[in-house]
Amino acid sequence: MFNLAFFLQQDLNPDQISHIVVAAMAILPLIILICVAVVIIPFWFICKKAGFSPWLSLLNLVPLGNLILIYVLAFAQWKVVPAPQLGYPPPYPQPPLPPQLPPQQ
Repeated sequence: MFNLAFFLQQDLNPDQISHIVVAAMAILPLIILICVAVVIIPFWFICKKAGFSPWLSLLNLVPLGNLILIYVLAFAQWKVVPAPQLGYPPPYPQPPLPPQLPPQQ
């Protein structure tokens, strides 16, 4: 924000403006690629673990596609085997007792 205010206060010639625009255009695709990867990769693994095609995660690239994907994942029947419900968690395993030595006579 400070840099923007600094640039607005100066009289920039068109050559300086073109250098600033070229620098921004060089960095912007990299920032967009990082943001897309941050969203796509987790949805890829979620879809794969839910039993859906991981390619569904590419719906995030379509406007409002991420909302569609969230609703598909929330309300669809997942194709995974549920974990067995035991009621109570099993007790922690007891540590082995030290070996008993025979009594000395």
